[in-house]
Amino acid sequence: MAKRRFVCQECGYQSPKWLGRCPSCGSWEGLVEERPRPSSRPGAKKCAVSPITEISSTEAQRLSSGLEEFDRVLGGGIVPGSLVLIGGDPGIGKSTLLLQTARNLAERAPVLYLSGEESPQQIKLRAERLGAQSDQLYVLAETDLEAALEAALSLKPALLVVDSIQTVFLPEISSAPGSVTQVRECAARLLRLAKEENIAVFLVGHVTKEGMLAGPRVLEHLVDTVLYFEGERGASYRLLRAVKNRFGSTNEIGVFEMQSRGLVPVTNPSAFFLTQGGTGEAGAVILATIEGTRPILVEVQALVAGTPLAVPRRTSVGYDHQRLSMIAAILEKRVGISFYDRDIYLNVVGGLRLTEPGADLAVAVALLSSRLEKPLPPGLFLFGEVGLTGEVRPVPQAEQRIREAARLGFKKACLPRENIPSVGDSEIGFIGISNLQEAFEALFR
Repeated sequence: MAKRRFVCQECGYQSPKWLGRCPSCGSWEGLVEERPRPSSRPGAKKCAVSPITEISSTEAQRLSSGLEEFDRVLGGGIVPGSLVLIGGDPGIGKSTLLLQTARNLAERAPVLYLSGEESPQQIKLRAERLGAQSDQLYVLAETDLEAALEAALSLKPALLVVDSIQTVFLPEISSAPGSVTQVRECAARLLRLAKEENIAVFLVGHVTKEGMLAGPRVLEHLVDTVLYFEGERGASYRLLRAVKNRFGSTNEIGVFEMQSRGLVPVTNPSAFFLTQGGTGEAGAVILATIEGTRPILVEVQALVAGTPLAVPRRTSVGYDHQRLSMIAAILEKRVGISFYDRDIYLNVVGGLRLTEPGADLAVAVALLSSRLEKPLPPGLFLFGEVGLTGEVRPVPQAEQRIREAARLGFKKACLPRENIPSVGDSEIGFIGISNLQEAFEALFR
């Protein structure tokens, strides 16, 4: 008889006896009894080993999803035999995205859509609304993963969509669907199917209230690619971001607009983000940033206001609040503009999350503009990294940023002086600076 064990549903910690509080993650009432599955393979499998020089390095032909932005985030298309995990808030559009992808791919090869949350009739209604119907798009409403795998092996689809990984289960495991053991074992079984049968598998994952993928952390380690679908409920835009990708860049983002006929790729995200608001007001600046391999222009807004509080607020949306506090301290020390008695609010328009250091200069100038109540000249954009001594350091891919801004009609750039020689000929006028004091003198004096 298999020994009992208790597994934490939050972090996967295992204990031979029940505990009220998990020693690993500290969660209460999280340990649930699970019986380990006995091994059904009495003998060890013999494996053939090969020298690395004899292994073929030919890359598999990628499959197009039919959505340009989705292909960009995946690294150029769907890789056969890959396991992709897509997470996001409920109602954000994960099932819509995958149903559209399944329909586009079904024009060339069979696709199986496995749903543990919706009936075939519900999927049919959504497919009619999206215009996502095809004779090679097969639907299976089943939560028993063993039965679903048998159907997949008989159909041999090019793509298998599992919506969602928390709803399917293996009958030989006694724990409930969605538990740590079930999610881990189901993902491992689907990984084996993908690699042995060369079937691309997409998993839909639920997220917790903290915005993290539900289930054990090993789930993200098992898959080849982890994608997050982001966006505000009341807005029409959606952002698809790769946080792990064995077949492409992890910095790429895809921009979609939710319309009545489904998700529509936004091929010009710079114009899309800039239409969300207007410049010409104090505290509003335009930043030329890089997301993966793509230059994007986005508006950064700052509001600096007096506060009656002993400890002023430092609030940011789309930008690291600790880095915001650091830039405010640098401005006080190196430029002589005080913020210690002011609340600071920073917002990146459009829902984009800035992670590259090249956004520092735009944030600093936005704070100065709002603090001094002086708007920037029209047609100006900025980029540059700020150091603790107040110096403005060069950033990579300056030429691509300037080319994108020129295409959108911008006429002047404020950038690190060391970046100017690498730009080459351009119709845009340059304001080269070496530190924040020079930026202050050039833009506000």
